[in-house]
Amino acid sequence: QGQLVESGGGLVQAGGSLRLSCAASGRSISTYAMGWFRQAPGKEREFVATISRDPSLTYYADSVEGRFTISRDNAKNLVYLQMHTLKPEDTAVYYCAASASYSVLLASYKFWGQGTQVTVSS
Repeated sequence: QGQLVESGGGLVQAGGSLRLSCAASGRSISTYAMGWFRQAPGKEREFVATISRDPSLTYYADSVEGRFTISRDNAKNLVYLQMHTLKPEDTAVYYCAASASYSVLLASYKFWGQGTQVTVSS
């Protein structure tokens, strides 16, 4: 059974940067579109960014467009989320996920990591 494991979360001041990583084991990510989602306390899990398999296509939530960048290294089985100009409202648990199709829909993603906490202080 494959696994996705996120890392790189932590506590950062507003305006700071973090880079999240998602490492896949037991399965190759090269056949999947990959996405990042986040869930803040008391809120539903929401889409953040997605990248196609090859990885020519990316798409971002309006709330992170221009501040976050998703990328992938299929040879290393890694996916990244570079986050700049972080805001307190970016505080959430961030999850990476794999989908058979390039999608912003949570339901399209079949494999999920356990999440990594990002906390942005004001």
